[in-house]
Amino acid sequence: MRFDGTDRYYLSPELGEIVNMAIAMEKPLLLSGEAGTGKTQLAFEICRALGLQMEEARCKSTFKGEELCYVYDTVLRLNDSRFGCGDTGRNVNDIWDYLRFGPIGRAFLAEDRRVLLLDEIDKTDSDTQDNLLDVLEDGAFIIREINHKVSARVKPIIIITSNAKRELSDPFLRRCFCHYIPFPSAEEMSMIVSLHFPELPEPFVETCLTTFYRLRDQPFEKPPATAELLDWVGALKQADLRSPGAGRDIPYIGSLLKRTQDLLKFKGSSKTGRF
Repeated sequence: MRFDGTDRYYLSPELGEIVNMAIAMEKPLLLSGEAGTGKTQLAFEICRALGLQMEEARCKSTFKGEELCYVYDTVLRLNDSRFGCGDTGRNVNDIWDYLRFGPIGRAFLAEDRRVLLLDEIDKTDSDTQDNLLDVLEDGAFIIREINHKVSARVKPIIIITSNAKRELSDPFLRRCFCHYIPFPSAEEMSMIVSLHFPELPEPFVETCLTTFYRLRDQPFEKPPATAELLDWVGALKQADLRSPGAGRDIPYIGSLLKRTQDLLKFKGSSKTGRF
């Protein structure tokens, strides 16, 4: 089982090596880097290329490690014990009818190999990360209410992403293969754009990239990243524009710059000729 990129995802040689080694050794792969550099998209492209199903968790600050594995619905069981199960098919004496498995639980219980995506793990607190240490390394967790161990029937391909908003614990990092995705060079970005828009002429793409990297050189709070560039080029193509514009005349600037202060700063610098 090997991933070599797709027709929609440019895979650098270094990233390809670490991805395939993590797959072969069944180790979690932690991807960090600037937002919009393709960390999350990589997991979806692995699914598409290898014909696997995805189990996904978009992490939040309120997440606890246990609920990514399972949740025991005590309220529903209490309600059924008082008012009956009706035609729901649940049996109040069977606790398994009241267990709801999260993305980790579903990935472990699946008969086939799946891709498990834990997106933006840095949004969770250190306790949640610590709770996941042994779960991800051993491929197993305990249902505490019945002291039952759930072991992965087939270990999933685990992709974890981080935007580095919060430092991850050293024990968590030790259990992962780690890779920082640097921002693509102009040459790599040209290849990325060509994968998504192969019909665009090369001079048009080059002009788009010149404008894009000039924007990135400005002191914006949120400079445009790969995702914004692809949205912008897509908008230009949809409008059938022959030129991406320049200076204050850049069309659809709101697809590149998202923060109000950045848009105001751009308009100000365009008027004064600083862009």
